[in-house]
Amino acid sequence: MPFNIVLYQPEIPQNTGNIARTCAVTGARLHIIKPMGFSVDDRYLRRAGLDYWDKLDLTYYESLDDFFAKTDGARLYFSTTKAQQNYCDVPFGDGDFIMFGRESAGIPDEVLRQNLSHCIRIPMRDTLRSLNLSNSVAIVLYEAMRQTEFQDLLEISPYFPSERQV
Repeated sequence: MPFNIVLYQPEIPQNTGNIARTCAVTGARLHIIKPMGFSVDDRYLRRAGLDYWDKLDLTYYESLDDFFAKTDGARLYFSTTKAQQNYCDVPFGDGDFIMFGRESAGIPDEVLRQNLSHCIRIPMRDTLRSLNLSNSVAIVLYEAMRQTEFQDLLEISPYFPSERQV
């Protein structure tokens, strides 16, 4: 089962477009919890995602409650700068959901408090606020995929011969 990337009320179309592209090339599913800070017809969203939109498994949710109701029982991790647990220290598994918060405010504190053991963070300098959202998604998603041995992904470039092919 593919990984599931969840965006809680994304605000910047370019970030969401980049994340959509990352999900498309990795086979991860993208879940977006409304409201969003932009229209899905936004040209910046489309440009950032390039021509990958038709290759994306995308689901929208009307609210956080709607999301939780429809994913009840799923294993969910919450990426936040407020967590104590390093994202590399959790055992990701097939089908896991990884939620990322709004660019300006993150995931609501009450959600984080209810799920402390599933909150993860990317280490960074303590004097800086956070990484870019699309970079954060890529970092955590690729670690999860590394842990599951990049199943279903091509590891050797079809464009350049490997040493074995030369």
